[in-house]
Order: sequence, then C-alpha cells, then structure tokens
Amino acid sequence: MTINISENNLYGQSVLGASSASLAANTAVSAKATSTWRDALAAREAGPTAALRAVRSNIVQSIRAFRTDDLLQAATELGQHFIYANCAHAQTKSEVLESIAHGFHFPRQQAKNFDYLLDSLTTLVDRAGPQPGFVIVLEGLPCTHKFDKEVRETFLDVFRDAVEFWADRRVPCRVFYSFA
Repeated sequence: MTINISENNLYGQSVLGASSASLAANTAVSAKATSTWRDALAAREAGPTAALRAVRSNIVQSIRAFRTDDLLQAATELGQHFIYANCAHAQTKSEVLESIAHGFHFPRQQAKNFDYLLDSLTTLVDRAGPQPGFVIVLEGLPCTHKFDKEVRETFLDVFRDAVEFWADRRVPCRVFYSFA
C-alpha cells in the first residue's frame, strides 16, 4: 500500500478522514490567530518599543533622543526591569555610587567602589534567578573635578562589563546615560 505524504500529517495520521466541522473550526482558529498576530505586530510597530528595536539589546549609550518615560514604558511592555538613578546632585565618585545604590535598591555596603557596583549589577542579581532583561537609565552624571573624564570612563566601563555579563547569558541589558 502506497501512502501519499500530502494525505498525512507529520505523524503519519490521515487528515483526509477529518470531519468538515473540525476543519472549519481549525480554519476559524487559524484566521483568528492571524488577525491577533497582525494586531500585535501593528501595536508593536506603533509603540515605544519600536524605538528600542533600533537599539542593540546589549549596549551602553548616551540617552540622546530617548525620553525616560518612553524607556520606562518600553521596558514595561517588554517585561524587562527598569532601573533608574538620578545623579544630578552628586559631585564625587562616592556620591554617584551612593545615588546608584539608592536608585537601584542595592544594599548600602554596595555603594563603596566600582568592584562592589559590578558585583551588584551582575552576580548579586544573577543569583536571584532568571532575569527578563534590563533597561537602565543613569541621569545627570556629574562633570566635575572630582568626577573627571577618567573616572567617568571607568564608571561606564563597569556598566559595559555588566552588559557583557548579561549578553553572555542572553539577557538583554541596555544602559542609557546623560551628563549634568
């Protein structure tokens, strides 16, 4: 007996004997799923997540044209953590670290130096379980004598290392920053 593949599904079960009622129900479900998929795609194209799709999933960059509220909404829609720290009042490295520890709800001892900050952004959070992703906003980083260009670059390198850590685990992590 020869069996025509087109008469069977992948498991070798005949689909020719299926009732017309079940075929009509499957067609209706398929049409409904298609319209839902298209609606979801249209909503995705129009929403704030469209802006994040233009940004690599693991990057540290200037906030530029993004607004904090839009980033918050996009993170919420994507089901990712939104983490915000306002460092506008900070003048020194320790004040910046303290602002970040406060904004990120890290333990107070994590506000000591860059090594503790990196550990908090990576290992401490990773131990908490699977993560959906992160959108991190650092606003108002100081440009002062006590937080000069060298310290700012070292500070941003900590976040770049954290982004690499999460990229290795295939977890999206986007960091946006601005200067005061």
